Amino acid sequence: MIHSVAQPWMWAVFIIFVLAMLAVDVFALGGSKAHKVSVREAAGWSIVWVALALAFDFGLWIYLTETVGRELATVKAMEFLTGYVIEKSLSVDNVFVFLMIFAHFNVPPQYQRKVLLYGVLGAIIMRIIMVLAGSWVVTQFSWVLYLFGVFLLITGFRMLVTVEQEPDIEANPVLRLAKKILPFTKEFHGEKFSIKENGKRVFTPLLLVLILIEISDVIFAVDSIPAIFAVTTDPFIVFTSNIFAIMGLRALYFLLADMADRFHLLKFGLAFVLMFVGIKMLIVEWMHVPTGVSLMVIGTILGGSIIASLFVTRHKKHN
Repeated sequence: MIHSVAQPWMWAVFIIFVLAMLAVDVFALGGSKAHKVSVREAAGWSIVWVALALAFDFGLWIYLTETVGRELATVKAMEFLTGYVIEKSLSVDNVFVFLMIFAHFNVPPQYQRKVLLYGVLGAIIMRIIMVLAGSWVVTQFSWVLYLFGVFLLITGFRMLVTVEQEPDIEANPVLRLAKKILPFTKEFHGEKFSIKENGKRVFTPLLLVLILIEISDVIFAVDSIPAIFAVTTDPFIVFTSNIFAIMGLRALYFLLADMADRFHLLKFGLAFVLMFVGIKMLIVEWMHVPTGVSLMVIGTILGGSIIASLFVTRHKKHN
């Protein structure tokens, strides 16, 4: 049986909130028109999303304090905050991949917004499925957590040794299959994924970009979902912390798009975070690492890698 502090109405209210904020986000970042998101807009919305996550965590703490007691409320609030920090930090790796995909296809900045919107929607749907499935599996087979730990250790180590390597996008099997079975134009046609030419439906390169974005979302979900199960197995906490991190992904992308190369060392930090979380999972039977300690360790790793990145690249100029 899956145990959660959330009542059914809490799930419903949160999903309605997510849909409403998605609509607001779409309107705020350009509506239905092609629009290049400025750094100022992105910074503003990044702050809004972080503030909303913290407000949600505080509201959850207040509600649980009144219903189940302060001790459990504090535990759940810390689990959400730690999970959010993990998911938010791992989402930065998404940004690096998105930048590489957009650069490979030379996607104009004003067309990137719509692709990222669909990417976020797809990521939310995949997160719902994977969180519920993961929660059920962990509840039924507790030993799966050890598999998650091994997987995260391997993933973290792989990130360390492949930081300098850039994947061959054209060699992606899904991309090659799509090109083989679908007719594509050579040029972009605004934000359209398909058009009609000579009475036939053909697809634009923007669809290929969307396919790769969705594939990367799946890959990152496979990495990030196991990571948060090291903090909590409560599906509501896992889901809400994931969604808050994802909802701010578009704004984070446009905020970092012009200066991502200044955070090169952050990838090493993310690798160490995954390895730390994996070790925490593997030693849980012999040593329990408190959530507060985990948050402090993760914050130190990420903060150190960000400071080191900015120091190393301090002489770089950006437009």
